[in-house]
Amino acid sequence: MQIKPKLNNILKDALKSLNIESKDITVSEATKPEFGDFQFNGAMALAKELKRNPRDIANSIIEEIKDNPIFSKVEVAGPGFINLTIAKEFLEDNLIHSLDNRCGVTKRENPIKVVVDYSSPNMAKQMHVGHLRSTIIGDTIANLFEFLGDDVIRQNHIGDWGTQFGMLIAYFEESGANKDSKLSDLEQFYKEAKAKFDESEEFANKSRQYVVKLQQGDKECLTLWENFIEKSLEHAQEIYDLLGVKLTKDNVRGESSYNSELSSIVKELEQNGIAKISEGAKCIFFEDSQNPLIIQKSDGGYLYATTDLAAIKYRVQKLGAKRVCYVVDARQAEHFKQVFNAAKRAGFANEDTILEHIAFGMMLDKSGRPFKTRSGGTVKLQDLIDEAIKRAKDVINRANEYSAEELENIAKVVAIGSLKYADLSINRQSNYIFDWDKMLSLDGNTALYMQYAYARINSILNRAGEINTIKVSISDELERRLALKVITLDDILNRAYKEAMPHLITTYLYELATLFMRFYEQNPILKDGVNKEQRESRLILAKATANAIKVALNILGIGVLERL
Repeated sequence: MQIKPKLNNILKDALKSLNIESKDITVSEATKPEFGDFQFNGAMALAKELKRNPRDIANSIIEEIKDNPIFSKVEVAGPGFINLTIAKEFLEDNLIHSLDNRCGVTKRENPIKVVVDYSSPNMAKQMHVGHLRSTIIGDTIANLFEFLGDDVIRQNHIGDWGTQFGMLIAYFEESGANKDSKLSDLEQFYKEAKAKFDESEEFANKSRQYVVKLQQGDKECLTLWENFIEKSLEHAQEIYDLLGVKLTKDNVRGESSYNSELSSIVKELEQNGIAKISEGAKCIFFEDSQNPLIIQKSDGGYLYATTDLAAIKYRVQKLGAKRVCYVVDARQAEHFKQVFNAAKRAGFANEDTILEHIAFGMMLDKSGRPFKTRSGGTVKLQDLIDEAIKRAKDVINRANEYSAEELENIAKVVAIGSLKYADLSINRQSNYIFDWDKMLSLDGNTALYMQYAYARINSILNRAGEINTIKVSISDELERRLALKVITLDDILNRAYKEAMPHLITTYLYELATLFMRFYEQNPILKDGVNKEQRESRLILAKATANAIKVALNILGIGVLERL
């Protein structure tokens, strides 16, 4: 159940009763506890429009809503702010819904079909840290959309076409008797081929000839190309499985999938007068930019923009997507702005289709430089995951309480959770400082802190045994605030949905876990002297909190631990 839309409707009805028209009625979370739980600041705007005193309008609104049982207190503050405090009785009646497997979160009334394009590694190379943010953020957004009821199509727009494949085929053909064994390490194979390409003009020309053969459908070249793609995808799948990311071969629709459509895309853009020839190249121009979008080079070659336009047409017209999300580095902002504009001008997407660049910042080391190995090389994702598991073992095994098998399983859950949460806990548009110590800390907004909070609550519930009631009796302000925080998960998830901002979920989790720890310290649950009604009510609060943590972490793709 979402609380904010309910409050918005109460205020709309109040204004209607006062014969005041207003389209923009939105409550916000209070900035401080003394200002209640929510605030409505719209009286000032209404006063300006109606040429009335804002406090008079605010007081009139309060007269209309003060007897609604959802509120324990409504008051005017300052020049006309309305502070709203939610009644404990309302929370007692509704907290029970937070015990179901969705933690009381309802699905959206009007679900839509959404395509989420993420990860998108280049083939013939191992996945590296440059793929981590797109993979983690994209999978979380797809999880969130699915959880709220949308029909989500995950697409992995892999880089599986281009000059590099002519280079790889040429190098493979020159590798002699041991050429098959060379493919066991695709990364090294690519480096050797690239080095030869840069050093030898003769080899570079040969590589370009193989590109032409590949484009013309040469059977042997296509077989080798398919082999490169298959081996690359096998490696990528190992990484996805380790990370718990829901991408498989079925989600792959790479650049090559659109090859047969590119000439017709260009032709259609020319016929519609959208594409113009400039210096031999076919381009789309924009009023707000000096740089055109090139869709076909003067030598006849196509570019990323051409493929992206074909992909939009396919996703909207064939798949029926109403929202298409591209989880791609922020440095591609201008490219996507132009592609989206061109797609709508061409009618490849409808005016009401949401084409969305879900941009993210760079991954940096603690010195603020791009994250690299000590030697300056690119960090492979496999190596990063292995290091995370090793460090997680060191952190959680200090008490020496686990068997070797337990340690291995727990370390994987903690390591993967920490890698994901550290990324998701900041605004995705910001650059991300990678810090092992902070990531695996038990203090602060980390996965380990959330997993520990869940395990601690689970331990309390196990010691308590069966709970014989579902009735909650809120006894103080801390319990009221905790119950409210649990219930507002629905509001948070819907806001994260609209803004495509996973950090809103992690911020909620940190506030919830912190509030629970304070509640647990100040409000005994299992100690002597706590009466049965109070004990069971607090156990329900604890159980609802654990459920909210579990549901939210699951959306983030992070596992919980029953014992930690």
